[in-house]
Amino acid sequence: MLTLSVFAIAMVELSGVSKTAIINKWKGDEYKSKYLATLPKTTISFTDTKFNFGKITEGQKVRHAYYFKNAGSNPLIISDAIASCGCTVPSYPKNPVPPGATDSVLVEFNSEGKVGHQRKNVLVKSNATMDAVSIGFEVEVMEKN
Repeated sequence: MLTLSVFAIAMVELSGVSKTAIINKWKGDEYKSKYLATLPKTTISFTDTKFNFGKITEGQKVRHAYYFKNAGSNPLIISDAIASCGCTVPSYPKNPVPPGATDSVLVEFNSEGKVGHQRKNVLVKSNATMDAVSIGFEVEVMEKN
C-alpha cells in the first residue's frame, strides 16, 4: 500500500499538477501568496480604478468591467480578487495574461438591502510590481417605491 501511495504522489509531482491543484487545496491562500512572490514581476495598468453607477433602485444588480493591460514583459497572473463586502462579487481571468494583452476584472454589485450611498472596493492580487491594486465603485441606492 505504501508503494502505491508513493507511486501516486510521484506521478502527480511529475505531471506538474501538484503546484496548481494539490498544494493549493491543502495550503490555500498562504501558498498562493508565497508562490506568486516567486514569479517574475510584470506591470498591470488599469484603464480606470473607480466607477460611479449613479442612482439605482434597491434590488438591482449592476456590473462594471475594469479593463487592464499587461504592460510588462512577463505573463500577468491574477491570483485573487477580494471584495470588501458579500454584496460585491468579482470575477477575473484565471489564465495568465500575455505581455501586451488586455483583459478585465468584472465586478457585480447586488443592492438588495443596501439603501443609501455605497462605496465598495475589490483588492486585485497579482504578480505585478504593485502586487495589490484596489478598484472600486460608488452607487446611490434608492428605496423601492
